Amino acid sequence: MVRIGAIIAGLALASCSPVGAAQDAPPAPSAVDTPAVDPDSGLTLIDVTVVSGSSRHSFITELADTNEAQARGMMFRTEMGDDEGMLFPSYAAQARSFWMKNTPLPLDIIFIGPDSRITNIEAGVPYSTDSVSSIGPALAVFEIRGGLSEELGIAAGDMVEFQLP
Repeated sequence: MVRIGAIIAGLALASCSPVGAAQDAPPAPSAVDTPAVDPDSGLTLIDVTVVSGSSRHSFITELADTNEAQARGMMFRTEMGDDEGMLFPSYAAQARSFWMKNTPLPLDIIFIGPDSRITNIEAGVPYSTDSVSSIGPALAVFEIRGGLSEELGIAAGDMVEFQLP
């Protein structure tokens, strides 16, 4: 009789266990909640779109959002796809200048003003220590493969769309 009582008590306790506990837990982060990260640089990836007339040019973009990432930039990189870029945001619009020390790739350096429009585009010459600068304050700087701006018809005055995480 004691055994039957123990079995009944065990069943009673088991029936009170939170069977659906996993369902009550908050959902695991989805791909929407967790930003994508570049496997080589470890930088967060965002979408950047340049609106040039009726054309929209989209780029998968590494976000250089720390001082260290901005100092490193594209240094030592040997390739960049036509749909890739790197964005250097500022937390306040300010004059910006860049150089290409230790950067073997030619780059288009696109300065983005506080109104999200391109103020100027400068050619980044590989390994050059000569600075290229924004015309006026820049909210961000966007780098793409050298010569691609001209090939795509991207020019000063075009709108640049992006959202920081």
